[in-house]
Amino acid sequence: MKISAADRSGSSFQGVIWMQKRTSKPGSVVVLVYMALFTALNIIFTRVLAFDLGPYRIAFGPVSTIMAGLWLGPLCGGLCGFMSDLLGCFILGYPPNPLIMVTAVLWGVFPGLARKMLAGQDRKRKTAVITASIALAGLIGSIGFTTAGLVLLLGYNFYVIFPGRVIQTIIMAIMYSAVCCVLYFSPLTAQFFSGLQPYGRKESAE
Repeated sequence: MKISAADRSGSSFQGVIWMQKRTSKPGSVVVLVYMALFTALNIIFTRVLAFDLGPYRIAFGPVSTIMAGLWLGPLCGGLCGFMSDLLGCFILGYPPNPLIMVTAVLWGVFPGLARKMLAGQDRKRKTAVITASIALAGLIGSIGFTTAGLVLLLGYNFYVIFPGRVIQTIIMAIMYSAVCCVLYFSPLTAQFFSGLQPYGRKESAE
């Protein structure tokens, strides 16, 4: 009996959804290890391998938080963002800014919520959903909460920094979307849901 490509694709997608349900419980040891990895990557790419220009920061740390949300769900994604920002502040020796911390959480929450809308969609619609969730997190978080944190708690002039922050957020959101879509549609997604078994079941997010 021949199995069509559509049947194979459907079976593969169902396998990914099953693995998502299996591994996205916050209490799971495997998930805790993943969360620790995402948190560490965020700290490295945000606090170490980044360009900090006062009210502007060029960094790819949020990518790890976004992927945590897409792969583990909104709760785990949000926790990764929270812990990354908290530990990153302690490492650099300054107190956390609660408004900026909200942004760090939203980078994981919105993509995590969007994950529920990816089931049964084709690649173009999945790309659109992922991109929209990242844009929403950038709009509410980076432009909204982070700008408020810089103005209200750090004393920056709103009218001076706001135009630059809008431009920065647009550019970074586009870059985050491109990187995250490449990662999500890569074999890493199947490997991730297989419990870090590179040579296990080959499933994709197609």
